[in-house]
Amino acid sequence: MARNNNGSNLGVNTRLTHSGHDPQDFFGFVNPPVVHASTVLFPDAATMESRNQRYTYGTYGTPTTDALNGAINELEGSAGTVAVPSGLAAIVLPFMSALSAGDHLLAVDSIYAPTRNLCNGMLARFGIETTYYDPAIGADIESLMRPNTRLVHTESPGSNTFEMQDIPAIAEVAHAHGALVSMDNTWATPLFFKPLDHGVDISIHAATKYPAGHSDILIGTVSANEAAWPSLWKTFTMMGICAAPDDAYATLRGLRTMGVRLERHQQSALTIAHVLEDMPGVAKVLHPALESFPGHELWKRDFCGSSGIFSIVLDVQDPAKHRAKAHAFLDALEIFGLGYSWGGYESLAVPVNLSDRTVALPPSEGPVIRLQIGLEDHEDLLADIERGLEAAAAA
Repeated sequence: MARNNNGSNLGVNTRLTHSGHDPQDFFGFVNPPVVHASTVLFPDAATMESRNQRYTYGTYGTPTTDALNGAINELEGSAGTVAVPSGLAAIVLPFMSALSAGDHLLAVDSIYAPTRNLCNGMLARFGIETTYYDPAIGADIESLMRPNTRLVHTESPGSNTFEMQDIPAIAEVAHAHGALVSMDNTWATPLFFKPLDHGVDISIHAATKYPAGHSDILIGTVSANEAAWPSLWKTFTMMGICAAPDDAYATLRGLRTMGVRLERHQQSALTIAHVLEDMPGVAKVLHPALESFPGHELWKRDFCGSSGIFSIVLDVQDPAKHRAKAHAFLDALEIFGLGYSWGGYESLAVPVNLSDRTVALPPSEGPVIRLQIGLEDHEDLLADIERGLEAAAAA
């Protein structure tokens, strides 16, 4: 089994197939049991008083959540992993773990929008100040560090516009100032980028996306290195935000095929992105794996693959027409669904609102449309995009 070998000499799909659960631990069944649990009984009063047994209450873990956490641990190379009820909960937990009233947070300006809402709302109410920085800042983040900076939150590529960050350079500066580094790595998954190997302390995933992979689960995972794990685990047990057993089971099942699904997502997305670079009506394609993308060299240096989500900028010079043209494009689509989230088997398209940006300003050439490339045939998807572009041009 991969987990007995630490995965050191096994391919990623082999590890995905076998990690997290040893069938011999449960009568030879290849899938772990789904344990629905709140109360756990103790054999005697002394054991109950000391809590000296593996499972003590449902919020602290079950064999089902342990199987998922073990698989993610193996992929991340982390000291510990916890599963929580959503991707946003996977942001909230490490922020609550690392930050206290009076602390300072540095967050990349190309941030996941609900994370910005958290920073500007709840964290501000708790007396935690957030400064948003340019994703291209690299080692110059030194100029923004303060004595009370406790956490630097990164996301590479950035949400919606996919700016790349120099994660090792940022981590080196942050650690020199005694700050932790967290990273939302949902886009790449640990298959294409392993944050903890590049200086990150806490790796965050909206496992709703590629690990679960079927648009039917809300779940997140948080993995930490030795330095950050004790506080993360303590905060997790205090907050009680644990993933449900059925969701953990379904996510582990999705994880088994994530490697082959990501290969398909990657191949189709790159094929489509290359064609769109030369297509009339498209001003820009925002995909880090394209040589034309400003952050391509960082992607090429640190990442070993790309996933199935990127954005296009429609060629609409008149700002007054941005909304109408974007809506015409979206309404003409027949295969792409109009819906939030991504990472599932189906293709999706959404208009991107970048009005909250303060440093990483929106492209000036036109409205931004984010495309999630699913598992459909890429020829059909390209034809659908062309249909949308024709409608936008005629609007």
